[in-house]
Amino acid sequence: MDNEQRDQWDLVIKGHRSLFEINLRDLWRYRDLLLMFVKRDFVSFYKQTILGPLWFFIQPIFTTLVFTFVFGNLAQMGTDGLPHILFYLSGITAWNYFAECLTKTSTVFKDNTNIFGKVYFPRLIMPLSIVVSNLVRFGVQFLLLVAMMVYFGINGANFEVTSAVLFLPVILLTMALLGLGIGLIITAMTTKYKDLTFLVTFGVQLLMYGTTVIYPLSEAKTKFKDYAWLIELNPMTGIIEAFRFCLLGRGEFTLSSFGYSVLVTVVILALGTVIFNKTEKNFVDTI
Repeated sequence: MDNEQRDQWDLVIKGHRSLFEINLRDLWRYRDLLLMFVKRDFVSFYKQTILGPLWFFIQPIFTTLVFTFVFGNLAQMGTDGLPHILFYLSGITAWNYFAECLTKTSTVFKDNTNIFGKVYFPRLIMPLSIVVSNLVRFGVQFLLLVAMMVYFGINGANFEVTSAVLFLPVILLTMALLGLGIGLIITAMTTKYKDLTFLVTFGVQLLMYGTTVIYPLSEAKTKFKDYAWLIELNPMTGIIEAFRFCLLGRGEFTLSSFGYSVLVTVVILALGTVIFNKTEKNFVDTI
C-alpha cells in the first residue's frame, strides 16, 4: 500500500505505542460513546429498584446519622466546632466520590472483557465514563450538603464559606484523578491476581478510617499522636481538609499539604496510565 492510499484511512489502529501515550483526539472522537456508557451506568445500577435515584440521598443521610451517633455522641470525637451533621456529611460527600471512582474503575477489565474483546475504542473511555457518571452522583449529594448548610446557617451555626470555595473545582479534579489512578493500577493487576477484587471494597473502607472523614486532623494530632503522621501521609487527608475549609471554614488547609496530595495524585495517575496501557494490549489472553 502506497502513502497516498494509506492517507485515505479514517482510523489507524496501531499495536505498538508509547506507554505514556493518551490519544486525546481519539477520546474526543468517541465522546458519544462515553456519554452512552454514563447513561448505561445509571440505568443498570438503578434498574428494578423501588426508590431509584433517591438512593443518592438516602445513603449519605443514613451514613451521616450513624457517624453522628457513634463517633459524635458515643465516642465524643471533636468536629472543629462544626455541627456533627455538617462535619460528617461534608466528609462523606467528598469520600464517596473518590471511593466510587476507585472501586468501579478497579474492575473495568473484569467487567467489560466481552466488549473489549469484540470492538475497538479507546480503552480509557470506560474508566473516564465512571468518573463522569460519579460526578453526577457527587453533584446530587453536594446539593444535599448545600441544603444542610443553608439550614444550619439560618439556625446560627458557626461556620462560613470562605473565598477558597473558588478552589473547589481543583479539589474535585484531584479527587477524581487520584481515584482514577489507583483504580487503573488495581484493574490492571486483577487480570493476573483476581484476589484483589475481593480486597478492594474492604481496603477502601479501612482507608476511610485513615482519612479525616470521621475526625478532623487537629483531633488526630491530639488523640492519635503516634499515628498522626500516617494520617497526614494519606493524600486524601489534604483533599478532605481542603474541601471542608472551602465550604465550612474549618480544617487544616495549607498549600503544602494540598500540594503534596496533588503531587501524589500526578505520580499515581502517571503510573496507572503506564500500567493500564501495557495491560490493555494482551489482557484478553490472561483474564
